[in-house]
Amino acid sequence: MPIPGHIDPVPVARALTPRADGRTDLLGLSRDQIRAALADAGLEPKQAKLRAKQLWHWIYNRGATDFAVMTDIAKTMHPWLAERFAIGRPEVIEAQVSTDGTRKWLLRSGDGQDYEMVFIPDADRGTLCVSSQVGCTLNCRFCHTGTMRLVRNLTAGEIVSQVMLARDALGEWPSQPEGRMLTNIVMMGMGEPLYNFDNVRDALDIVMDGDGLALSKRRITLSTAGVIPMMERAGREIGVNLAVSLHAVTKDVRDEIVPLNRKYGIEELLAACAAYPGANNARRITFEYVMLKDRNDSDADAHELVRLLKHYKLPAKVNLIPFNPWPGAPYECSTPDRVRSFSNIVFEGGISAPVRTPRGRDIEAACGQLKTAAEKKSRAELDRIAEAKQAALG
Repeated sequence: MPIPGHIDPVPVARALTPRADGRTDLLGLSRDQIRAALADAGLEPKQAKLRAKQLWHWIYNRGATDFAVMTDIAKTMHPWLAERFAIGRPEVIEAQVSTDGTRKWLLRSGDGQDYEMVFIPDADRGTLCVSSQVGCTLNCRFCHTGTMRLVRNLTAGEIVSQVMLARDALGEWPSQPEGRMLTNIVMMGMGEPLYNFDNVRDALDIVMDGDGLALSKRRITLSTAGVIPMMERAGREIGVNLAVSLHAVTKDVRDEIVPLNRKYGIEELLAACAAYPGANNARRITFEYVMLKDRNDSDADAHELVRLLKHYKLPAKVNLIPFNPWPGAPYECSTPDRVRSFSNIVFEGGISAPVRTPRGRDIEAACGQLKTAAEKKSRAELDRIAEAKQAALG
């Protein structure tokens, strides 16, 4: 029986390696942490508070990565800052663009770990799919990322830096609320966000800060496979929209495709959703449901899904996701007719059930396809890509 408020520790292969040059990376630090870092480096308290405010503005409102461009900080102080601090970005190993406009980046951390992020442009919005871990520990059988081993959690800085890098690529500095291409964030990339709670919370606090990146919590969605002990806390401390990877309506099938169900079952999960702070008809919980041929896609499954959601009185929307194939996958996608029938039954039950249009399949950027090129290509090949990129930059 799970203990309320308790979460089993997630195995992490090793701690993050500090920067090789010994400097402190400011990205991902709160205002107070930046102020404390400046004070520890020798600035007197009043000066540290002022400089922290200036640095925050330049980093998160202007997108600066070089202290030399910070015109309201004395030029004589620029070398002092550059010697002690950095404003990092992950290294881009590979950037791909799909025929439908979806963009995927393979990123490398300072300690040589690879992870991915995806930007999905639409007519009325642009959504960044952000990773929270290097690899994943959940082993969901339909998900390519789930076949990777978990290496470690991403830091708050590494999570925020994905948003910063997307803003760089889209030319969206200085930060402003109107006219953005990047309007939404989904924590649906590599990893289970609630197994990296503190870093995800701290990163999203920065993303939502009104004096910087300023994305509304209503434009951010956190997806979980159902880490029940952390769900109420996520609603209370982060307060963003919740998406739940449901994918099945019976214990046997969900045990098979989402092994976490063996620990936290469907009924317990739906009860936790009903208790999620802030959930209402204006802020519905999204249930993600990947359509797997002859596994979870029958009319009976659709009727049971409606029954469950109504039984728990959930303000719900169901996203039906055609299965995105990958080499060696143990499932096939449901037929279009079967998906349509399933959707119609859920709609007739009074619950919205749109079918998600697959995006970025040709570059393996679609839902469930993320698996870093480090796992698909040899390390030598990736290093050659990185060296060629460096040579081209001179």
